[in-house]
Amino acid sequence: MAETLRTRAGGQILADQLAIQGVDTVFCVPGESYLAVIDGLYSYANSIRMINTRHEGGASNMAEAYGKLTGRPGICMVTRGPGATNASIGLHTAFQDSTPMILFVGQVGRDALDREAFQEIDYRRMFGEMAKWVAEIDDVRRIPEYVSRAFHTALSGRPGPVVLALPEDMLTDMADIADIAHPAIAPSIAPAAADMMALEAQLAVAERPFMIVGGSTWSQDAVNDIQAFAESHGISVGASLRSQDCFDNRHPNYAGDVGIALNPKLAKRIKESDLLMVVGPRLGEMTTQGYTLVDVPNPSMTLVHVHPGVSELGRVYLPDIAINARMPEFAAAARAMAPGGVKAREGWVMNARADYLERIKPTEVPGPVNLGKIVAWLNDTLPEDAIITAGAGNYAVWAHRFFQHKKYRTQLAPTSGAMGYSVPAAISAKLTEPNRTVVSFNGDGCFMMLGQELATAMQFNANVIFIIVNNGMLGTIRMHQEREYPTRVHATGLSNPDFAALARAYGAFGEKVERTEDFADVFAAAQACGTAAVIELVVDAEALTPEQSLSGMRAQGEKAKA
Repeated sequence: MAETLRTRAGGQILADQLAIQGVDTVFCVPGESYLAVIDGLYSYANSIRMINTRHEGGASNMAEAYGKLTGRPGICMVTRGPGATNASIGLHTAFQDSTPMILFVGQVGRDALDREAFQEIDYRRMFGEMAKWVAEIDDVRRIPEYVSRAFHTALSGRPGPVVLALPEDMLTDMADIADIAHPAIAPSIAPAAADMMALEAQLAVAERPFMIVGGSTWSQDAVNDIQAFAESHGISVGASLRSQDCFDNRHPNYAGDVGIALNPKLAKRIKESDLLMVVGPRLGEMTTQGYTLVDVPNPSMTLVHVHPGVSELGRVYLPDIAINARMPEFAAAARAMAPGGVKAREGWVMNARADYLERIKPTEVPGPVNLGKIVAWLNDTLPEDAIITAGAGNYAVWAHRFFQHKKYRTQLAPTSGAMGYSVPAAISAKLTEPNRTVVSFNGDGCFMMLGQELATAMQFNANVIFIIVNNGMLGTIRMHQEREYPTRVHATGLSNPDFAALARAYGAFGEKVERTEDFADVFAAAQACGTAAVIELVVDAEALTPEQSLSGMRAQGEKAKA
């Protein structure tokens, strides 16, 4: 078929390629360095939303959450220099979380490059360690080529972020060129038949098999397949850090999350397994408890590692069977294996499940607000497809421990441990899935990182319910401080605004909860208000974790230092 040539400016050419790729949302903070792209996107105002945020960190986190939720690259556009540096947090999260994302950055004109012109940065050097590919489009005629490669790179193998710098003058150049013919599609990566036969042989002789699921490239069908595989072979299953929606937490084979604040009984069970199947996760520091859960480099058990990125296989741990595959292809192949071993492993699975069910019972904590009971109430009340977002901090432990994820893509949280993620991620989720309930968990410190995006939520009618856990301190750092330097409290206290009043100033719903029993009525009012809503939970600072008080942690630290 003959190519159709059209004379257009670079900004319009770029906008046209995004439309062909199926982009429906662009998260941005506008800047003069890429005004030509904004003008090009004006042509698609009815099909591509421009969500202009209040901070580039908000825009990049929204794009990352979009990529995580949809499996398609989230698109972020920012201006040069300060815009790019502000956006780097979302890019880093996308890299560590294996999320497809493309960051377009305005750049100084080509005639001013390498002079340290106004806001000039070499983005290849700046982003080289946190992106799969960083490039600068110097020739307007190559825009379709670069955009196509960016989408393919973001989606292929281990998904991740790509950065394309756009010189300002290049975007106004005219060119008579053809568009890309069709959008990028993630290439299929199926497991080798010999590898599946080897896995089947190992599974046949295993007495205590355990599987950790997580990572990227999953789908609801893949989750269904892996659940059927675990069920038909008597395999106990855990989820890697912040990947709890990769397996129905109500399933009898589910044994809990393998992440921060790991259940000691679950850790012991994993160490005692004779076959460890890691399906999707990288086996990073948090999932392995600082690389102590599994011996480096030679695990004590038989290790089967399945990952879409071939460079991750054998990177830290020496697998007995390394399977390079995407999750849908592997899960389908695993489900097709002949069942067996269920009866012999029944006790192994049941005991792990019993430990998990005991673990998710809310604990008693100091103060009149019990966050565990509130999360448990939400778990029993919210729709099965409700999306829960969280950032980083001790408050997130409650959300991850006491909420059971029932369906795929109901959890958005950064494995990178980035604070400030929850607010923009929740807004992105609500804009992407407007008919689903979205609840955002935030600590007081975490909310203040990017809480100004509440204005974005109001502007675009993203009716998220934001829960702010206010204990007046940076709880995680205070916990470590009391353990390592007991009584020497320094730089971890917070002086906060009245969050409920702040929400009302934005035009949102805002209420404060100071007793557990008042939460249900306030939450119902938030659901019915018709706008974004903020519920401030006033939590006793003594309630440091679900199991340990602040004074108890201090006493432990003092004892250790004595």
